[in-house]
Amino acid sequence: MATLNESQSGKAVKGRTKKTAPKVDLTAMVDLMFLLTTFFMLTTTLGQLNAADIAKPDKTSPDVVENYPESRTMTIVLGKDNKAVSYMGTIEKANMKVIAVADLQKEIKANELLVKATHQNNPSKYMIVIIKPGKTAKFQNFVDAIDEIKIADIKSYSIDDDHFAEKELAFMKNNNL
Repeated sequence: MATLNESQSGKAVKGRTKKTAPKVDLTAMVDLMFLLTTFFMLTTTLGQLNAADIAKPDKTSPDVVENYPESRTMTIVLGKDNKAVSYMGTIEKANMKVIAVADLQKEIKANELLVKATHQNNPSKYMIVIIKPGKTAKFQNFVDAIDEIKIADIKSYSIDDDHFAEKELAFMKNNNL
């Protein structure tokens, strides 16, 4: 690769010959480096950004939440202090409970098993999740909730930050969320 050029012209000084330092020609190494860099740049694939699909209810229909089937709909209302409120079904019959955002995956899995048992593992009757980020929720909690839904492979989910029921707001206020 590199060549070592030594000069043979040394002059005698009091019986000794003076040798010059060898010179290294690195032209071939530089050429090879550029060829390899070009090769790897052209043959590697660039990473693609993965964006999450976000579905929000239509603003023209105020009662859009009532269109979801009660037996397989889970609602998550995000609050402050890394807490969330979770319930299955409609708000009228809701058994709301406060959970930590870190425990969201356990809650999703438990409710998913409940939906599968209720509908005899019918693949067309999958669980639907509605995420409602409250005004006091952190953006990180919202991202964590979306990640947990993606990890749990939930087929249908929606983000609804406009439609809060009075019962949800009262429960959040009573639990200081």
